[in-house]
Order: sequence, then C-alpha cells, then structure tokens
Amino acid sequence: MAVYLLRRGGEGVIVLALVSVLVFALIGLMPGDPIDLLISADPDITSEDAARLRALYGLDRPLYERYLAWLGDALRGDLGFSRLYSQRVTAILWAPLQNTVILMSLSLVLGLLVAIPLALVAARRPHGPVDVTVNLLAFAGFSVPAFWLALLLILLFAVTLGWLPAGGVHAVGDPSLESRLRHLVLPVLTLTVLNAGVYLRFTRGALLEVLNEDFMRTARAKGLGLGQALLRHALPNAMLPLTTVVALHVGTLLSGALVVEVVFAYRGMGKLTYDAILANDFNLAMAALLLATGLTLTCNILADAVYSWLDPRVRYDD
Repeated sequence: MAVYLLRRGGEGVIVLALVSVLVFALIGLMPGDPIDLLISADPDITSEDAARLRALYGLDRPLYERYLAWLGDALRGDLGFSRLYSQRVTAILWAPLQNTVILMSLSLVLGLLVAIPLALVAARRPHGPVDVTVNLLAFAGFSVPAFWLALLLILLFAVTLGWLPAGGVHAVGDPSLESRLRHLVLPVLTLTVLNAGVYLRFTRGALLEVLNEDFMRTARAKGLGLGQALLRHALPNAMLPLTTVVALHVGTLLSGALVVEVVFAYRGMGKLTYDAILANDFNLAMAALLLATGLTLTCNILADAVYSWLDPRVRYDD
C-alpha cells in the first residue's frame, strides 16, 4: 500500500506539472494583457510607458521563458504578486479557500445524508412507486441548471419572503457566526440539491446491482431481512462506486461551484478564479487552478486507500 500510494503521488506530481504548462499556455495566449487593461483605463499612458511596464513584468519575453521563471519561483514557495488585489498570492488564497471548503463540506455531507437513505428506501422495492419517485427526484436534482436554481431560491427566500440574505459571505460589518450561517443557507442548499441528485442516482444503481449478487441471495435465503441485508451487505459494497464519484466531485465542488459563488457573490475559490481570469491576473489564476487540480488528485489517491478499507478483497501489491 505504501509503495502504491507513493507511486500515485509521483504520478500526481507529473499530472500537476503538465496541467501547469497547459494552464499557463492558455492564460498566456489569451488576447490582451494587464498592460492593455492599464492603457484602456488611462489613455494618457504612452507607448514608451507601456513597453517599460511590459519589460518590468516580463511580459515582453517569450511564453516559455515566462513559464520557467514562474515555475522556479513557485518551487521556492513564491507564487507571485496579484495585480488584481495588490497583494502576495499566498496572502489572498487562504480566506477564499476557507470559504469554499466550508461551502463544499456542508453541501457534500448534506448531499450524502439525503442521497444514501433515499437510495436505501428506493432499493427495497425496485421499480415500485417509491423507487420511481426517488429516481425522478434524482434526475431533477442533477439536471436543473445551477444558476437557475440559485436565482429561484433568491427570488423565493430573499426577495419574496425576506427570510435570508441574497448573497455575500456575511453582513457588512458583522462577521459573526450567525451572520455567516445565514449567508451560507442558500448556496449550501443549491449545491446540496445538485449533489444529492448525482449521489442518489449512483447509490441507487449500485444497490440494485449488488442485490442481484449471489451472496445477497444467500443472505436472504438464510433468513436475513431485506433491511438488514441492505445495511450490512449491500451498502458497504455500493459505497465503492459512490466513493469514486465523491472523490471526482471534490475538485468539481472546489472550482465548479463558480456559478453558485458568482450568483450569490460568495467570495470563494470559484469566484476568485473567475475574477482573476477576467482581470488577466496570471499568478492568481494559476495558483487557484492548480490548487483545485491538486485537491482533485489528492482525493483520488485517498479514494484508492478507502477502497481497501471498504472492500477487503481490494489489495495493492507493493
């Protein structure tokens, strides 16, 4: 196991390096640069001033030289300076990352708490009325557009009823726990509905597949009730595909919550990445995108370790 995890970690580092090359190339090939933004904001800047600023920031060098310079600084722990926030990138990332982790963790846990019990109830009577209803809810959950659901919740709970704030991390001048929790309700509810539909669909399908296995028929033939058979035998085996889905979904939640964070003006990693790309803030965009990639790779490696714990038949030979 240890050798396997080390090998997977090495492969993750290689993937992260390749992603950094791709992301840097895509960002570098975008039309315009930060100096063009300065020129559009201040028409009095001369062409000589623009050339001097490009030389100062290294924007006049070839793309591969800029990447090698960025990579050398990154390996030393220096992720550069954010032109958008006029701060070091390392000083900017912590607060949005903390906000997104809270949002992601709550929606992930609530999604699982909703999906697993509903999948167990649906699996008791496959293709029955309850199963059909649960299946319909699952389809609706992962089919509804995130921005549309977020806007509906804002119109209902913030505009019409006035129960909850429409956006933000906390009220202005009130960073208390109560204020943060009130501002979390709508974005967490949006992501929970979207996540629960995906988890419910996969869990239900895995349970129905396990119910047809020989060991399940043997357990039932020995007198084990359907409820106990589902909990003690079917659910642990059904957790294997669900673990894969959750591991892959973590990276999506970290960066893919962009739509929800933008709609609710929630300052997380998704919105930070979005703002950095629009502002041509190369250093901040690179750090945010690579952080999401690294977290996804880490979760996949941890999922492999969880497999052997859920199913003793899974072994990783050193």
